[in-house]
Amino acid sequence: QVHLVERGGGSVQAGGSLRLSCATSGINFKIYAMNWHRQAPGKQRELVATISSGGSANYTEDVAGRFTVSRDNARSTMYLQMNSLKPEDTAVYYCNVKARGSNWWGRGTQVTVSS
Repeated sequence: QVHLVERGGGSVQAGGSLRLSCATSGINFKIYAMNWHRQAPGKQRELVATISSGGSANYTEDVAGRFTVSRDNARSTMYLQMNSLKPEDTAVYYCNVKARGSNWWGRGTQVTVSS
């Protein structure tokens, strides 16, 4: 069974920082691209960042230059460093992987940014 567990959410003021983590089990983590998504109240879930198995990262324009995705293959864990947070970053953040023929999701972690 594949499990993804996000941690690190919380409440911060605008301009602050948070570091999210996504711990995985049940997959050969190092061979898969991993994704961070977010869903704000009343909005569709959107892709925020992707990191390839080789460590190459891509970001949505809204977060480029402020967020950094990374991975630790030895710990089977992905991270999202979020700096210069804005109120519009408020959302539930989910990690995601397409592996073993299925699309797997964590339960999410809430990030709230106040102005």
